[in-house]
Formats: sequence, structure tokens, C-alpha cells
Amino acid sequence: MIQGFDILHLFGLLGSAVFALSGALEAGRKKMDVFGAIVVALVTALGGGTLRDLLLPGKTVFWVTDPQPVITAAVVAILTFYTFRPLGPVSRRVLLIADAAGLAFFTVLGVEKSLSCGLSPLISVMMGTITGVVGGIVRDILCNTIPLVLQREVYATASLSGGIMYLCLGIAPLPPSWRTILAILTVFVIRLLALRLNLSLPRPPEPRD
Repeated sequence: MIQGFDILHLFGLLGSAVFALSGALEAGRKKMDVFGAIVVALVTALGGGTLRDLLLPGKTVFWVTDPQPVITAAVVAILTFYTFRPLGPVSRRVLLIADAAGLAFFTVLGVEKSLSCGLSPLISVMMGTITGVVGGIVRDILCNTIPLVLQREVYATASLSGGIMYLCLGIAPLPPSWRTILAILTVFVIRLLALRLNLSLPRPPEPRD
């Protein structure tokens, strides 16, 4: 039986891997060299969790005491750089799927870590969203792209929905691992549906002439 701590650690490494993949792909689309791809991959994989740990009381930044996420992200970046060639729409599609997976993993991990520090549910959901979106924001800024969270697509909303789902599942008689998996799937499915169906949040109506 997989214990909650173990599965959270595993999902943290998976989140680092898929976010590093998205970072390396975006760096490749922008014609960066291998060093640039590694840098972008690392900030994408580590950025959200770093900011979260800096805000959490009494917490050391996670990759300072555990280098596994750094190693995972760097290895994925190198493999992606040398094995994946940008293919226009195909690379963009892979990037968006990897980004959705990273968003899902890190959102739930951020909520769980914040709750374990004794923070309120509201603040924990906010921390989960920070963990999920900040790495992608930094990636897009470094690659001179408008961050996904600032575009009309459903992005931060998917993260918030997963964090809320994680809290709601806490009152259900479910094993901790199932609670984590279902919340991750919530973020991932909402994000992919938004991409597939071109969903967006309401915007002010266009002014009439």
C-alpha cells in the first residue's frame, strides 16, 4: 500500500519532470541552446514551489534539502533538448499537455504542504495555486511569451478548482492517496477540457460603435 507521503513525493518528482518538459520545449521553440533549455526547465519546475516555501512559516526551500527535483528537471531538459525537435503545432500541443499535468501535480502538492503547516483552508488553496502557476509564469516571461495565466484560457481557475476539490474530499471516507489522485485529475481534466473546447472566463462586452 502506498503511503500518503510516498505518493506525494512521487507526484512531486512527476510534476518536476513534466514542468521541465514544458520548459525545455518552450526553450526549443525559441531556439535557445542547451544551457538555456536547462535554465528554463529548472525555473519552470522549481519556481512555484520555491515561492511557496519562502512564504510558508519556518520552511526550507524544498530543493535545498532534497536535490532530486533539480536532478529530475535537469535530466528531462537535456533529454528533451536532444531527442525532441520542434514540430510547430505538435510541440505546442505537447507543451500544453505537459503544462496541464505540472499544474495539476503542483497545485495539490502546494495545498497539502500548506495544510500540513497549519494554514487555513483558504490560504492553503491560494498557496496551491501559487505552486501551480508561478513556474509557468516565469517560463513564459523568460521565453518572451504572454504567460498562460494572463491569457483568456481557463488556467488559474483549473488550479483553484483542484485545490477546492482536495479540501472537499477531505471530509469523504477516502484514503489519502485517492484524495490526492482525484484532486490532481480535477485540475488536469478541467485544463484539458478548456483547451479542447476553447473555454474561457467571461469578459466585458465589446463596446458598440
